[in-house]
Amino acid sequence: MVKTQIQILDDLYRALKRVAAQKEWSLAEALRHGAEQLLQQFPAAQPGAPSLDPQSWQPPSSTACGWHSLSAEQLKEALW
Repeated sequence: MVKTQIQILDDLYRALKRVAAQKEWSLAEALRHGAEQLLQQFPAAQPGAPSLDPQSWQPPSSTACGWHSLSAEQLKEALW
């Protein structure tokens, strides 16, 4: 197990302490549960899966979207 330090806002700290007390968890355990839920929402990219990096995002082809007059590059530029 890795030991680390984090900085969180006072209100968030108090809210986490309240939840931890209700669940009879330590603050560290509450943070671990939160981290596990976050990772379930955003799983690691599988080989061949699209990247979540906005700079590497490529729009679908314009004909597949119904934007027949824009190229993929023009569509990407318009979105950014």
